[in-house]
Amino acid sequence: MKQDHDERMTELEVKLAFQDELLDALNSTVARQQQELELVQQQLRLLYQQLRQNTAAKSGGEFNLRDELPPHY
Repeated sequence: MKQDHDERMTELEVKLAFQDELLDALNSTVARQQQELELVQQQLRLLYQQLRQNTAAKSGGEFNLRDELPPHY
């Protein structure tokens, strides 16, 4: 009985150790993806600003994406 209990405890400790490792790996992945997402959002904002500036400079007025038609129309 004692040996069975010890084996179960050892098995649970091993599972817990693997879960801790997995949790750390997932946490690192989420943190890295958050940084990447923030970078992409910043790049998108800059591109949008550049597009507005370039279009406003060409047309001399305010720019609205809804006024632009895709090239296939």
